[in-house]
Amino acid sequence: MNESVPRDRILLRTSWISTIGNAILSVSKISIGLAAGSLAVVGDGIDSATDVVISIVMIFTASIVNRPPSQKYAYGYEKAEGIATKILSMVIFYAGVQMLVSSIQNIFSDQAKELPATIAIYVTIFSIVGKLLLALYQYKQGKKIKSSMLTANAINMRNDVIISTGVLIGLIFTFVFKMPVLDSVTGLIISLFVIKSAIGIFMDSNVELMDGVKDVSVYKKIFEAVERVSGAHNPHRMRSRQIGNMYMIALDIECDGNLTLNEAHNIAENVEQSIRDSIENVYDIVVHVEPKDGPHAKEKFGVDKDMIE
Repeated sequence: MNESVPRDRILLRTSWISTIGNAILSVSKISIGLAAGSLAVVGDGIDSATDVVISIVMIFTASIVNRPPSQKYAYGYEKAEGIATKILSMVIFYAGVQMLVSSIQNIFSDQAKELPATIAIYVTIFSIVGKLLLALYQYKQGKKIKSSMLTANAINMRNDVIISTGVLIGLIFTFVFKMPVLDSVTGLIISLFVIKSAIGIFMDSNVELMDGVKDVSVYKKIFEAVERVSGAHNPHRMRSRQIGNMYMIALDIECDGNLTLNEAHNIAENVEQSIRDSIENVYDIVVHVEPKDGPHAKEKFGVDKDMIE
């Protein structure tokens, strides 16, 4: 069975569980937050509502990434996951800004403020437990299939646990000091945390979309793999980029110029196999063979050994 099939199924199943779980939490917090008169709980519910949107995007993406390559997309559709991650960061950022504006407006409002009902505390505790379970599940599945999208959503849900904990603390202080404005201040602090999280996810998703790698130590592993192959010399102009959770690798090596084409080809295949033995999740490897110590034009792109720390 193709390894991408179970990965696709895990991605889809995890997305559905996230959608249903967040929908339950969102409806609970928004309805009870409105009834209890707590802006912080309503804001927390809106944040969960964005998670429902995020999960729907994930479900849609899961149906795309496993499509076979086409003439238009010869490398397949795995990068749809990176695009989805970018969209998720924007949705999270928008929710954070909306919450920030609402909190500031409420803090400086002239309307009389009342203490929230105590039921707001109970729904917040329910939210913390539910979000924690969803976050742990998403993170575990994301690491299992090396999905940047699931991992990003798990981080978002982890942030939600912190947010809900902040709401709970804010509610407790609101009741202890009998100061309703503390509920709005809590909402303000939470909104800043949400915005910071969105910016972090946005920047992290840039790596894949700009043909980079998140773990640059992969280059050291590639050089070491080439050095183990007899007849392969001076690996250089090494390039690696991520397609979904997999590496696309290209590099140049030098061989004795007196070798036959078959002999040089065998060395290149040995280099490819050595790299695959050293690195997991390799999408494809392109090895370009050049004559040893021959004249070579200076190339603009790629990583050479003297660049490795």
